[in-house]
Amino acid sequence: MTETDTVDDLSAPLGQKTARKRRFRLPFTAMQVLAGALGLFLAVFAGFAIFGNNPLGGEPVARVALREGKSLEGKSWEDKAAPASDHGAKTAPKQIPSGEPKTVTIIDGSSGTRHDVVIGSEGADKAQGGSQGDKTQGDKAEGDSAAFAKMAGVDPQLLEKSRYGMIPVVSDGRKPFTVYAAPSDPAKAAKMPVVAIVIGGLGVGAAKTADAIMKLPPAVTLAFTPYGSDPSKLAERARAQRHEILLQIPMEPYDYPDNDPGPQTLLATLSPEQNLDRFLWHLGRLQGYAAVANFMGARFVATDAAMQPIIREASKRGLGYFDDGSAPRSVAAALAMGQAMPFAKSDVAIDAVPTPAEIDHALADLENLAKERGVAIGTASALPVSIERIGIWIKTLEARGVMLVPLTTAMLKSKSS
Repeated sequence: MTETDTVDDLSAPLGQKTARKRRFRLPFTAMQVLAGALGLFLAVFAGFAIFGNNPLGGEPVARVALREGKSLEGKSWEDKAAPASDHGAKTAPKQIPSGEPKTVTIIDGSSGTRHDVVIGSEGADKAQGGSQGDKTQGDKAEGDSAAFAKMAGVDPQLLEKSRYGMIPVVSDGRKPFTVYAAPSDPAKAAKMPVVAIVIGGLGVGAAKTADAIMKLPPAVTLAFTPYGSDPSKLAERARAQRHEILLQIPMEPYDYPDNDPGPQTLLATLSPEQNLDRFLWHLGRLQGYAAVANFMGARFVATDAAMQPIIREASKRGLGYFDDGSAPRSVAAALAMGQAMPFAKSDVAIDAVPTPAEIDHALADLENLAKERGVAIGTASALPVSIERIGIWIKTLEARGVMLVPLTTAMLKSKSS
């Protein structure tokens, strides 16, 4: 480096020499070398960033560290479902152990359609789901007649496909009423007064349904509504415990729609074709029942033109009919007689007043009626107090000379007497 002197001539007194300030300057050639080196470094860095090993060519990159096997919550990250895209089902199913069937729900984002696909050793890739509305249970049940054979006592030969699933049918003279009747001792029943009890309204409320299935003896008949998340599974459980089961059909009461039995209710104002279509929808909701019964329906069961097609269709399919006795003007008995189909009507509503004292009183009336006529039938709901009092009463019933039988046995004895 070289020193250069600068003189501040404007501020110096006249006639005096000014003090010289000294500063250092780089030679011109050194500055050129430094600037060139800096420029070369920047060029090399930019070239590496753009044309180096980055396949995205310098675009911003977000990097997330994934730990194999566990997430922050302690669960396998592979077990978490990937979110579905707005434009369709993009979820890739996780690995499924060999021989272990799994169900994967696939949602079509454009239409909202849900499909449950079973993957595994049995029923691989079997579609069971569908959209609501016009999508029918027949689509779900297609090809599933073999699956019904695995249900407790359900005969696949007594089922046929419909647009609403598998529904009962007569096959080679064999009828659901006789095939699905719970076993009893007919010789003993012929000699003794008999009582049948039907517990209705099951299928909605798994806890109370399970109580009725497990706490009451097999001779008690259980009636299921077509509603609930999985009525077929509960009905299968009931049959596994050797209970005879009925299917309750929602029918129009006088104060409808203020009092609404539920979806697909049979209405006196609909055409026979519309009511039959709804009837078939209900028939496909579960399998293995011996008879059908009304669920509410005081107006419908009193309307001859509305009831005729339903009784005729039920008879054609080998079913019996049970009237819960809630409608005094019901025409079901006369119509069933005209079709020569098994029929019975309830005599006593056991828990119309659901208190222990009133239930005990109703059970006593039922017992006395059986001794007078030979056959008596009572209905009740699955209230805890009802199940408790009925269970206690049944334990000593036969010791008092009355036999508890399934509803089908009481139907046949009523017909023969």
